[in-house]
Amino acid sequence: MAHILIVEARFYDHLNDMLLAGARAAIEAAGHSHETMTVPGALEAPGAIALAVETGRYDAFVALGVVIRGETYHFEIVSNESARGIMALTMDGIAIGNGILTTEDEAQAIVRADPVQLDKGGGAAKAALAMLALKERFG
Repeated sequence: MAHILIVEARFYDHLNDMLLAGARAAIEAAGHSHETMTVPGALEAPGAIALAVETGRYDAFVALGVVIRGETYHFEIVSNESARGIMALTMDGIAIGNGILTTEDEAQAIVRADPVQLDKGGGAAKAALAMLALKERFG
């Protein structure tokens, strides 16, 4: 049984609740345990994962959050840099599922976050578990 850390950038409570529900359900359905850690925003998620890796307590990670386009360039910075940070960690062999949504508006985010619609939280958890299986295979 693997122990998974869900790192959530909790900015939109109602959207994060849906992402978390999907991720937790997918992890539990696969027979694994999980913990949740909240960080201020999507930019902090990769750093939190990097710190958690050092503890050796977790087998895989799920990054969750929602970034909705606004009127400034900040959207691009947060979207690109959070994804870049997560990808850098995966290239170091860390099993991570990236469920940080980057959408144009809240309506798109709802469809993607909702476990009965696109279930991107559940998808991110399944991706983390798939990467963990690959890591164990190539170990």
